[in-house]
Amino acid sequence: MLPSSLSENWKIDHTHRLCESYLHFFKTPLLSSFNPTFEELFHSPLILLSHGTQSDPILNFGNQAALTLWELSWEELTQMPSRLTAEPMEREARAAFMNEVRTHGFVSHYAGIRVSKSGRRFKIENAKVWNLIDQQNQLTGQAACFSQWSYL
Repeated sequence: MLPSSLSENWKIDHTHRLCESYLHFFKTPLLSSFNPTFEELFHSPLILLSHGTQSDPILNFGNQAALTLWELSWEELTQMPSRLTAEPMEREARAAFMNEVRTHGFVSHYAGIRVSKSGRRFKIENAKVWNLIDQQNQLTGQAACFSQWSYL
């Protein structure tokens, strides 16, 4: 179900930032449409997440596919530090990887182990991770998308 607490301006701005940043780094559109709506992103089968720039970044978006995979409600996801998407023993490697993305702008073909709310482990493969940037090329967060994963 679409989150109802978000303003239309936030939906438009975040959709634009996700898509424009993806296009900037990967030179191809995130979805087949160059200008998808928030609803199209939210209902896409592509798993899509993003977080902000806090010292311990909090997730600020996850589409329905991500909510289902991590077994979270919108409210749970958007209050959760993104590091908690990984198991404790995977968090150091995840942090180093996210610093690499911050430095280089993007990474293709990422693979890693993640864990859902109930503790179900899964491996993501061929994920794309990129910096979210505004019109002044200032870092506003990071995002990830993938369609390949398997339960362990």
